[in-house]
Amino acid sequence: MRVRALPIRTAVPVALAATGLLLAGCGTTSGTAAPATAASGASETGGAPEAAEEPVKAAAALGGPGTACALPVSFALAEKWKPEAIDDPENPDFAALMRQGPATVRCEVDAKPAGHVGYLRVWTAAKGPARAALEGFVKAEKGASKTAYRETKAGALPATEVTYTVYDKLMEESKEERAFAVSTPKGTVIVHLGGLDTDEHRAMLPAYELARTTLKLS
Repeated sequence: MRVRALPIRTAVPVALAATGLLLAGCGTTSGTAAPATAASGASETGGAPEAAEEPVKAAAALGGPGTACALPVSFALAEKWKPEAIDDPENPDFAALMRQGPATVRCEVDAKPAGHVGYLRVWTAAKGPARAALEGFVKAEKGASKTAYRETKAGALPATEVTYTVYDKLMEESKEERAFAVSTPKGTVIVHLGGLDTDEHRAMLPAYELARTTLKLS
């Protein structure tokens, strides 16, 4: 039986009751991007091939001035995906929710309006090699295993990408996740795609690929 995945902001009441932590998200969507499409394909990191999906269309840009999240990079969002900035991400009282390894979450993009259960999240870390930040990010995720890294491109920028699995105790199964990282003059940016389960993750890969292939410095 599938259980609906909780976003950072709606998981707060649960976390509040359990740990006394609180997180809030806020923001509005604006901005446009030139039409673009992306489709998923076989994994280039030795993992299982992803299911083929229909290309997605770009409906907005994220990361630039006037968009929902101010980021060191910008990229195209798939149609109907809804971005929101994370409120007060540097608050030390909420570090358990806001931080993963060297990275702090800045923005999450909800796929539910597009019919999927999952999020594209953007994290930032201090200046340094993108791979080192990405390795620290994955090592900090509980239950992560079967990691595979590769050097690639995000737009025109050099990037490191990782695919891995995470064991979900609630679902009692492992699920696929992936992320890519780029170095910018303002620090390292990590774009991560999770999902309720592997099927949902693979269904959202075209939107992830759209973000990766259209990424540029803000």
